[in-house]
Amino acid sequence: MASKTKTICEEKVVPVIEEMGYDVIEVEYAKKSDGMNLTFYIDSDNGISTDDCEKVSKVIDPLLDEINPTDDQPYTLNVSSPGLDRPIKTERDFKRNLGQEVAITLFAKQDGIKLFEGKLASFDETSVTIEPTLSKKTKKPLASQITIQREKIAHIVPIIKF
Repeated sequence: MASKTKTICEEKVVPVIEEMGYDVIEVEYAKKSDGMNLTFYIDSDNGISTDDCEKVSKVIDPLLDEINPTDDQPYTLNVSSPGLDRPIKTERDFKRNLGQEVAITLFAKQDGIKLFEGKLASFDETSVTIEPTLSKKTKKPLASQITIQREKIAHIVPIIKF
């Protein structure tokens, strides 16, 4: 049911949100402490405010009532910013973070290391290449570039510095 609901929303609701000038980062239909939640994570070049979330919610709520993606099962509708530290998942996320510092956590160690940090140098469908900073474990410089297979990556996030 969850994948069906998500697919329907991606096909029928996401284009409406994109026509409003927002990027849809992710559609999530999942059980939370308060029951089922249908969440649209949106972004834009100018960032996202609570007014943006409210605006999108008001537009898509009647559309969701019409298309009934949950087959009359109750849910809570959420429209949210994905946050500054959201995981990098989509090609658009990778493009946006090229040249930026990222942290990559692996499922299993590679060359004795499970966490890599550095500038995102390049990516493709199967791998990610970074220009690493010092190894946290050895405090020594790593190779000038490290390529990691995407299937080995548990998650990759931007490093936020204030």
